[in-house]
Amino acid sequence: MPRFFTQTISQQGGTITGDDARHIARVLRMKVGDPLTVCDTKGYDYECMIEALDDHQVQLKVLDVLPSQSEPTVKVHLYQAMPKADKLELIVQKAVELGVDAITPVLTRRCVSKPDQKSMAKKLERYNRIALEAAKQSGRGKVPQVLPMLELPAALQQMQQADCAILFYENATAPARQVIQQAGKEIAVLIGAEGGFDEEEVLQAQQAGCQVLSLGKRILRCETAPLAALSIIMFETGNME
Repeated sequence: MPRFFTQTISQQGGTITGDDARHIARVLRMKVGDPLTVCDTKGYDYECMIEALDDHQVQLKVLDVLPSQSEPTVKVHLYQAMPKADKLELIVQKAVELGVDAITPVLTRRCVSKPDQKSMAKKLERYNRIALEAAKQSGRGKVPQVLPMLELPAALQQMQQADCAILFYENATAPARQVIQQAGKEIAVLIGAEGGFDEEEVLQAQQAGCQVLSLGKRILRCETAPLAALSIIMFETGNME
């Protein structure tokens, strides 16, 4: 059954507008009476029936409301050091598919790409569009946000609000399994860019309460590491079953 996102929905009914309405009417060629699933971007699925539609708007009758079965039981906020070129686009897409709750780009010392806040703000719209499309494709019940870029100290301060804060580091030896199994419902994860972290940054993270853990003995690319970390977290918390 087709799935769409809209914030204009409640138990009394809802509407879909814009590109999605045109897609429903012209591409899918759906009709009055057809069923479809609508997500409210907050983790709830609305089982609906089309009451009226045209190229601009689809009117919905809500038949049932249920918590989305596709949303993980753990909220993972990924803090990703800014990578080169379009690697962050890939990270956003795959992280959303794997169940990430939010993504914050971070500027660290070894980042090769260091966009200023003005240019980064322009990119956020594209990143969030990628997140939306990935959420639709993977059947998510919410659309994870890509948030404004932070400097490392601000990111570390924010990470302290989570139940568990983890820095995955290529020189770490501590395994991740036991920490993740006992991590609680909110996990903040910090991943480096192409050059990783320098020792002073790792010390900063430890002083801010991060546990420094390993992803194994192999050196992973910066676009592979966050996806490996998310896969491990989802598996160890029972969200790959």
